[in-house]
Amino acid sequence: MTTQIFQASTLYGVATLAAALDSGCFAPADRRVLLVCNNAATPETTPALDRMPGFERLRDRFDDVLSYNETIAPFHPGGWAPRVDDMPLWERYVRHEWRLGDEQVELAVESIQVNPSLALAQIFTGAPVTVYADGLMSYGPTRNKIDPLVGTRVDRLLHLDLVPGLKPLLLTEFGVPAELVPSAAFTKVLAELAATDDELPAPDEPALLLGQYLSALDILTPDEEEELHVRMLRGVVGLGHTSVVFKPHPTAPARYARTLEREAEELGADLTVLDTPVLAEVLYQRIRPALVVGCFSTALLTAATLYGLPVARTGTGTLLERLVPYENSNRVPVTVVDALLPDLADRAAVIEGRRGTTVGELAELVGAVAFAMQPKILPRSRPDAERFLAAHQDAGTLRYFKRRRLATLALPGGVPAQLAFIPRNATVRRVARRARVLRRVVRR
Repeated sequence: MTTQIFQASTLYGVATLAAALDSGCFAPADRRVLLVCNNAATPETTPALDRMPGFERLRDRFDDVLSYNETIAPFHPGGWAPRVDDMPLWERYVRHEWRLGDEQVELAVESIQVNPSLALAQIFTGAPVTVYADGLMSYGPTRNKIDPLVGTRVDRLLHLDLVPGLKPLLLTEFGVPAELVPSAAFTKVLAELAATDDELPAPDEPALLLGQYLSALDILTPDEEEELHVRMLRGVVGLGHTSVVFKPHPTAPARYARTLEREAEELGADLTVLDTPVLAEVLYQRIRPALVVGCFSTALLTAATLYGLPVARTGTGTLLERLVPYENSNRVPVTVVDALLPDLADRAAVIEGRRGTTVGELAELVGAVAFAMQPKILPRSRPDAERFLAAHQDAGTLRYFKRRRLATLALPGGVPAQLAFIPRNATVRRVARRARVLRRVVRR
């Protein structure tokens, strides 16, 4: 007997899994279990994905739907992991709770480098693991080092073709092959979600604004995020769009919408704020927006790549400066969107739908950024990063890097050309290390 456990925390993720199952990406199994994880800061006040509109249309792909939150209560899925000594006990417990018996288990999880995915892989020691990526983070490096006992069990990375031609870097340190979930199967699943009977606004080809709730990630302050939404509204009105739909993040505060409503009234725009938790892709099919605007949401790429809709981004320049530490896993998604999509402030680029760079150039940029983020995980990428940076010393490229980071890694662009010998000079490095030690001693 074989049981496949599919862990998911978003409806988008379940749609990705449904498309993969419909396409035969998974071998037949005796039982398929969808394990729902509610990773919201306060899960008790936020509906889980199996209570969202449209879920029932995806439900038939699975034999059972279980709640991970209920299994590990009162712990939070994102903050809990079993102690090493307790892992055998936890495996016995979940096998009992989920009626697994002695069946062979296969896992399909989201972000393997963090909990709850990592916890599941550790509990089911020896189970083969498929990682599926439903967003742009798969194009970046693995967030942190993974225990080889887990990483070597990952047999593949399933991902959507959001940027055709761009290869994922996630888990490449373990030689994990990337496998595409067919776009046609994914859009077919999304069409099922769009066929729900939920009432949605039906304005005539509006501009659609996508909220992300970045202040919850401590990237922007609440006031700055409000201003970001206002800039989106002003930008689309400036392009001639008088009908606007705002899709807030499901956990964003209501005051964001009220601020936009006041601004829309002053600008003379007809603003509709969605109060129903629905995927942006459902809106693409139901209202067919004339323009989709966001910061670095994955939905921008699904709009452009899968639905052929005009898109524009805004605020990515600020985020490139604000993301800390440099290895923040959002850096590659921000880089991809910033380099590829037109800026909302560039009227001609938005109207013409101009791409900022080619996929080949984007791959080189992402590779260099990924190495700068995780040099210990991707050491073999150093020569490619050095070549790219040596050939691109302009402000347009260096904005994706921090000079201090480049200097620390002895990469081109870290120090002025006339001082480029310093980072590789052993004597200079030794003196610098000694100076840092003395400075710490003095501070004490």
